[in-house]
Amino acid sequence: MTVKTQILSLAGAALLGAGLVLGSKYLAILKKRKAIRVMITGAAGQIGYALAPQVATGAMFGSDQPIILHLLDVEPAKNALEGLRMELVDGAYPLLQGVFTFTDVAAASKDVDVAVMVGGYPRKAGEERKDVMSKNVSIYKSQASALAENASKDVKVVVVANPANTNALILAENAPSIPRENITCLTRLDHNRALGQISERTTTHVSAVKNVIIWGNHSSTQYPDVNHGSVVGKPIRSVVSDDAWLNGEFITTVQQRGAAIIKARGLSSALSAANAVCNHVRDWVRGTPAGTWVSMGVVSDGSYGVQPGLVYSYPVVCSGGKWRVVQGLPIDDASKERMRTTEAELVEERDLALQCLAEKSGAAQ
Repeated sequence: MTVKTQILSLAGAALLGAGLVLGSKYLAILKKRKAIRVMITGAAGQIGYALAPQVATGAMFGSDQPIILHLLDVEPAKNALEGLRMELVDGAYPLLQGVFTFTDVAAASKDVDVAVMVGGYPRKAGEERKDVMSKNVSIYKSQASALAENASKDVKVVVVANPANTNALILAENAPSIPRENITCLTRLDHNRALGQISERTTTHVSAVKNVIIWGNHSSTQYPDVNHGSVVGKPIRSVVSDDAWLNGEFITTVQQRGAAIIKARGLSSALSAANAVCNHVRDWVRGTPAGTWVSMGVVSDGSYGVQPGLVYSYPVVCSGGKWRVVQGLPIDDASKERMRTTEAELVEERDLALQCLAEKSGAAQ
């Protein structure tokens, strides 16, 4: 054996030894940390299939946080749910301490720390809006009760199923023991879409685009606002230098991105939605980077003149597991009008939901 070979051999052994030591320390850290229980409803569907492995690999809480997954779906999806559980076991994820499947929401909610509400009743061709809302009222009323009675007292909830804002409102109305600030809905997907559009338009890496805002409803009335955002530290409007595009095509592209993806692939945007859920919860739990805000659908406290009690998407910063609406941003007249439009839609949805709740309550008496 030559001297060079001996040196390489010793170096390789040293690296292997260091790797074993680091691996042992990593496993020791995982064993000491209490696992976070994450419930995913509608888990047998597309988003659940994309989301579960992302949570298991640490995208939601980091690479040092053990996870236990509670996967919930309806009885007809039981076999698909079991298939997902089998694949997660086969993935041999170091962070995954357990994975359990359920068709009963009360059992699935037991001791969960985070609830990702993907399951819901989607509107089908020929159905009236009220009929769809009535079905979602039933779903979210029962799930609210199950969470309130069985989940961790500090459970954090993110509603994904559409109409996400109003489903979150229904849940909040029927789970009074869960702090209202712990009930949110997903508008991070829209936020990320806005970042992506600006990134592509300016040929800048997406990490250099900051502080766009999604105001209002997760629907085609949402307002993607770039007036306070930046690209590499410079105002988005000055870098793009095309107000016509920013005030027109950019907004409609973000508003209608979901429909465009369905048209392109014949299926909804599950992968990007799953990623956005992980982003949403990660920033909520671990905090937003200094100088950066994100968009979250939260229960309005009246900020920016929005009716209190609506679940409305705002710019927020997070720290210590809590979110706070960014205050004092100047809002021009055009933005105010768009913000009022999306608020009006949320008021209409809320009134319809509360009407459905009242009718169901009256029928039950």
